[in-house]
Amino acid sequence: MTTIFDERFATHPRDYVAYDTERLREEFLVPKLFEADTVHLTYTHVDRMMVGGVMPVDREVLLETVDTLKADYFLERRELGVINIGGPGCVVVDGTVYEIGTKEALYVSRGCREVKFSSNVKSAPAKFYLNSTPAHRECPTRKVGQGDAQVIELGASETCNKRTLRKLLVSDVLETCQLQMGMTELAPGSVWNTMPCHTHSRRMEAYMYFNLPEDQAVCHFMGPPQQTRTIWMTNEQAVISPTWSLHSGVGTSNYTFIWGMAGENLDYGDMDHVQPNQLR
Repeated sequence: MTTIFDERFATHPRDYVAYDTERLREEFLVPKLFEADTVHLTYTHVDRMMVGGVMPVDREVLLETVDTLKADYFLERRELGVINIGGPGCVVVDGTVYEIGTKEALYVSRGCREVKFSSNVKSAPAKFYLNSTPAHRECPTRKVGQGDAQVIELGASETCNKRTLRKLLVSDVLETCQLQMGMTELAPGSVWNTMPCHTHSRRMEAYMYFNLPEDQAVCHFMGPPQQTRTIWMTNEQAVISPTWSLHSGVGTSNYTFIWGMAGENLDYGDMDHVQPNQLR
């Protein structure tokens, strides 16, 4: 079993403004998430979120603890959100089997000792995207299918941001400790996400972009509204957004992205909005 682990430290916004392109990518971009029969994990000290991916192909893959956690098992003090962006697969949690189809989610409680991932079809493997955060209490493990999501239609074709937002692992759908996750799919012809953009100093956020053609890209915007920077991203990459940073993007085609949050509260609507003409 292979686990590839990376650790990122928190960054002060006054330091961030001096970063060049290479340093921005080094600190905030998660360039690779999915590799056959491998667990990729990136641990950020911003709210201690873990961002990762698992793509089981030839065998069942076990989610193992890492030394940084100083825990006997991965979820000893953590909760876990799983969203499958690949073919159908299974997640086995302490012996209970959950069938997770494409764009379906699973919330896994703190205290679950064994989590294993597998694909139903080797030629079309599951791709399980992971977010994990510290948890001070246990909440019931539960699958969230596409029909269970809270769906919101946002934006308009005229502003190139017509999109469908699906709240999957949020307090309106199920109980979690602090983790929130969902998915936003842009309509053909729309390319802007999270616009008008916002910040929320009570929570950090991570975005993972997918369903992006291999020859296309997304330009992800970050930073304080008056000191914005950009990171160019390709398919199935993630980016870490600190609590002081906005998080928005524009693509060279439409795409889908998964958002995950951790921090002070579970109020999805708690946002400090910034209008486009206020950005610098």
